[in-house]
Order: sequence, then C-alpha cells, then structure tokens
Amino acid sequence: MDTRSFLRFFFLTLCIAVALLFTWAHLPYGPPYAADLLDCSTNSAWCSSKNRLQSKPPSPTRRLRDHASDAPHHPLDPLTLPEITAVRSILYSHALFASSSSHALHSVDLQEPDKSLVLRWQHGDPLFPRKATVVARVDDMSHVLTVDLTTREVTVEDTASHTGYPTMTLEEMTAATWVPLMNADFNRTIVQRGVDLTDLACLPLSTGWYGKVEEKRRLIKVQCYSTKDTVNFYMRPIEGLTVLVDLDTKQVLEISDKGRSIPIPKAANTDYRYSAHKPNEVLKLLKPISIEQPNGRSFTVEDDHLVKWANWEFHLKPDARAGVIVSRAKVRDPNTGEFRDVMYKGFTSELFVPYMDPTDAWYFKTYMDAGEYGFGLQAMPLEPLNDCPRNAYYMDGVFAAADGTPYVRSNMVCVFESYAGDIAWRHTECPITGMQIREVRPKVTLVVRMAASVANYDYIIDWEFQTDGLIRAKVGLSGILMVKGTSYENVNQVSSPENLHGTLLSENVIGVIHDHYVTFYLDMDVDGSDNSFLKVNLQREQNSPNESPRKSYLKATKTVAKTEKDAQVKLKLYDPSEFHVINPTKRTRVGNPVGYKLVPGGTAASLLDLDDPPQKRGAFTNNQIWVTPYNRSEQWAGGLLVCQSQGEDTLAVWSDRDRPIENKDIVLWYTLGFHHIPCQEDFPIMPTVSSSFDLKPVNFFESNPILRTPPNVETDLPVCVAAASA
Repeated sequence: MDTRSFLRFFFLTLCIAVALLFTWAHLPYGPPYAADLLDCSTNSAWCSSKNRLQSKPPSPTRRLRDHASDAPHHPLDPLTLPEITAVRSILYSHALFASSSSHALHSVDLQEPDKSLVLRWQHGDPLFPRKATVVARVDDMSHVLTVDLTTREVTVEDTASHTGYPTMTLEEMTAATWVPLMNADFNRTIVQRGVDLTDLACLPLSTGWYGKVEEKRRLIKVQCYSTKDTVNFYMRPIEGLTVLVDLDTKQVLEISDKGRSIPIPKAANTDYRYSAHKPNEVLKLLKPISIEQPNGRSFTVEDDHLVKWANWEFHLKPDARAGVIVSRAKVRDPNTGEFRDVMYKGFTSELFVPYMDPTDAWYFKTYMDAGEYGFGLQAMPLEPLNDCPRNAYYMDGVFAAADGTPYVRSNMVCVFESYAGDIAWRHTECPITGMQIREVRPKVTLVVRMAASVANYDYIIDWEFQTDGLIRAKVGLSGILMVKGTSYENVNQVSSPENLHGTLLSENVIGVIHDHYVTFYLDMDVDGSDNSFLKVNLQREQNSPNESPRKSYLKATKTVAKTEKDAQVKLKLYDPSEFHVINPTKRTRVGNPVGYKLVPGGTAASLLDLDDPPQKRGAFTNNQIWVTPYNRSEQWAGGLLVCQSQGEDTLAVWSDRDRPIENKDIVLWYTLGFHHIPCQEDFPIMPTVSSSFDLKPVNFFESNPILRTPPNVETDLPVCVAAASA
C-alpha cells in the first residue's frame, strides 16, 4: 500500500471509529422509539388531534443555513452566525493576521457588556455595542483580542503574564494524531506490536506541566489503540507507547515504548452498541414510559435564549468552553408578584481529572477538560427520547472553527419538564386529632441539560429549577474508562494488587483509579449584587447537671466572612456548617436577612500533595468552597490559558489576595468531586453515576412559596392508551 493510499484508508477508518463512538450507545437495553410510547386517546377530553404526539423523534432543530439570519435580542445572547462571520472578516484584514504566515482562532466568544449595564437593561432597550473576545495563535504566539463589531476596531491585549496556551482546536488535535504516522520508527513499532496500521486509532492527550524542558513549546502526547473487531478501541490500548509531538511544528519529538511485553487486550465483549447484540440477547426489563403534556409545555423560550417557566425566568446559552451558561436567574415572589434576582451567572468553570498512576505512560494524565479541550466543543448532539424526553426543547450552539468559519452544533442543549413521582410538600394528620387532612403536592421541575463526550468520558450536566425556589446542579459521569493494558488475566496472578494502580476489569485490562473535580462558577445576586457570605456553624454545647436532663445540644453560630480567606472552606462531616449568601440590606418581615444557601451533596476532596505539579495547576480543588469579589477577568478556575500552565493564574491564586468580600458583589465557587475506583460493572461502558449540590432559599421568602399551588386531580390528567389501539 503506498503512502497516499494508506493515509486515505487510515483517515477513513479513524473517522468511522469516531463516528461510531459518538452514535447512540447502550448495552443490550433497547433504546425507546416513538412507536414504543403512548399516544393520547381521542376518547379523552384533553386529547385532540393537534396534541397527538409525534410518531418520530424530532430531528436536529436547525442546520447552518437556518442560523444565517439570526440576530441578538439580549445583551448576553451568544455571537450569532453572521457576527462570527464578521469577526473573521475583521480579523483577517487586521495587520496582525494579514502579515502572518500561520494563525488559528482558538476561541471566539461574546465579550459580555459590563455587569452594571446588563443589570439596568430592560427588554425593548437597544442593545449595547456588540464585541467579541478572541483567543488566537498567530505565528506561534498567543494573543487575546477584542473585536468591536460596530467600529470594526481590534484591540490586542497583553498575555505575557500567562505561562499556558489556549484551548486546543479540534483541527490541531486531529492533525496531531496524524503526526506519528509520518514517522518510520513509529510505524515500525506499531507493526512490531502486532497491530495492522489500518486498524490504528490515536488520541491527542494534553501533557500538563512538569518542568522547564516543556516551556516555550506547545506539546501534546499521542497514544494509540487497535480498532480491530470493535468500535470500543479504548478497551484495546497499545500499552506503554507514547509519542511526544510539537503542536506547532507537527514534529515527533520523542517515542517512548515501555510496554512491548504487554499484550493488546482482546476485543471480545467490548462492543456496547445496541445494534451489535442479537435479538435474544436484548434485556427487555421495562415497558416504555413517557410524560404526556396534552396542553403543551409549561415553559416558553423567547428570542431563542430567554426561558420562562412557572415562577422562574433566566437566560440560557451554549458556550464553547463552559458547555452551557445560565444567566439572570430570577424567581417570582408569590406575595408581590415581582421577579427577584437570585443568580447573575452560573456555569461549569473547569474539570480536573487526575489519574493515579505514576508510570511513564500515565503520570501526565491530569486533564483540564474545559480549559484544554473545550467542554462545549466536545458536546455532541443530544439524542431525542434517550438523552432527553419527548417533551424537550432543543437549542443549538454556534461556534467558530480554527479558521473562523462558523459551524452549528445541533441539539447541544435541551430543556424539559420532569416529573418522577416526587413530592413537593405533604402532610396528613394523624387519627388522634380527629381531623381528616391529607394535603400533598406533586413536584415538577424544569431541567436544562447538556452532555459532553470528552474522548472516552461522557459528562451530563443538569441545571434543575424547582417551583420552591431551589436550583440543583447535577453532574453525571458515564462513557468509557481509560484503561491500561496488562499481562495479568486474573487477580490470582497479582502478588501486590495495590501496585496495579486500579482494578483488573477483564483479561489484560486495568481500570486506573482517578478523580473527577467539577468546579462551578456561581455569581450570586441575592436580591441585588451586594451580598455577604455567612457561615452557620453547628457546635455541641454541654449542659450542667442542674440545667436539664439533657447533657448536650447543638447551637448555631453565625460568622460573616470579612475577606476571601475567611471563606475558604474544606467540608468536614464532624464540623458541620451551612453556607449562606445573604443580602444584609434586605430583610424579611421578622428581620432575617434574605439569602440562599449552598447545600453540598456527596463529594470528594483531592488527596494529592499540594506541591505535586498537577495539584498546583488544579489548586482550585484545594477547597470545596471559595468566595471571591466579582471580577470579570476571573471566570476560569484553572486560568484563562490552561494548556501547560504552571498554576500562576488559578482561583487559589486570586483568593490568596484576601480581598474584602463583606457586602460586596461576590462570586461563590463550589467544587463537586468524585473518587473513582473502577469495578467490573464499569466494563465495557459505565452506568451513569451522579452527584449534585443545591442552591436553596433561606429566609428568602416570607413563607413556603408554593403553599397555594393546587394538587393534581383526575380530570387534569390525560387518559392514554397504546398508540396501536388508539
């Protein structure tokens, strides 16, 4: 096979493998189809022909041409397709780009107007001048630029203080996987390892930072897998083979092969696709289930980005780095009918994923998935009926490729109402009182969802809004483990299991121990921008024998954080506290300051040495909670330029300035963590594991805000029968 034919075949093979990887994937449980679900019966008074459900899942909302006439309606609306096209035109005519020999746009995003301006803006007011923030590489130098779409002026900012590099583009990551194929030594090594070059699939892996040898050179490491007999090539690593590549020059700098004696795991039982299973293998455990809404949705999406539901209103947009951003979240007060501010802006700021294997092919695997890869760039179109229920609304993302050309990520975000049989509130009176009281209210919530497939791992991010004023942020982990090849086929062969750095999942396959840390940026504006952080600590108080038959009780002690260091919190099970964001100038009828509290769910803390290079870069995980004064330049917990950064521009560095935060415009940061010790149930694809945290009203309302909501009654609900018999 000549070189040209081989490269063509390899590229085709890789494309097929990647395409298959991101198709709908599940074990032998069958995905529901519209024909499986229920249709409203015409015998029901609530069900009419116009409300009959679609017989097919909705197709992707809109393609590129359908966004050609998009226009912004809100100051926070993302850049539209015409605006991205204009940014490209302006930059390419600028002297910096016109005289360059090479350039690439690593991010093109809306430069949001000053917060004070956005807070004063009302619907119907003219928009502020639209500007874009662009991070670009020009002649191997990083630049941050501001592009004014009205004046066509370009301002170049200084990036000299940053040691890191911009988020990698999809184009250069793809190109990096080609580089080893141009190296004869690499090709010879692959053949010696028993892999046909046409069965090769390679991945670009960020390197982190471990010393001066890596400075002033953009690097990436490439590791490869065999796709023979499976689409799940992640389960067939060519263990110990790592290629160091210069991202700018596209040259191989080093080839390390320390796994020659390790066999490539077999392909058997690794395929996770539904279509790969025979009919008699399919597990039909459940009958189809669906939420029916004969009167339609209870929410609207105005001007493409303004979501209104029940007593909530918020702005929603996809983002190339954060995935999805929720802004200007307001809840209606049941007594006054007025909307009250809760959160100015919330999003996933960074994801830190360190693997716990110090060997040559693994030590560097300490990923920053948002700053290095782009969390939103890795978002795949959501699959109707499976990622989101049939009542969902879909939102597209419009982003810029490396050359500035806009493209559309269809169905990137979905919005839907959820009812899981949960209870919003209830009370039934006991028979002793003689009162026949049974009061129950169902809980229906609104969910905003996006899912990112960052190579092998899939992350599901939900923002869930409740009518009682609570906001829940939930992170789900699924996808495929990054595994290590081994010569072991059974744990009986292992003399020191703790030195595996993981769990033997199948013959010749180790699931390596790793952590996931997801840091959220939460710009809380509780009834206004100037807020304070209040720690409510529960402490045991002792009673003297003559005071009470009780020996002890718990007492709540409240402390307002004066500066940033006062608000650095490590969660402790036996030193419990509540964490409130309050507005000290707004009080309830009985005098309590209005507020919202952060309610942590199950989480994990980093156990790495604080001087370990990955932990220096991921120092934003040193605490679970931080509070900083609002600063529009401090949004990314790992820093603006994360690739190969040294940790000089992180949340930890900002917070150590110890600035005043009492009665200021403050930002709350929370890190949700997972320790993952893999198990056999994670093979060959992981069931979703989730954790969450809540932002809950605390003395924000005068009383229960959903006290007057009605219960369900039989006549409110549709009577549905199977579609085939309707």
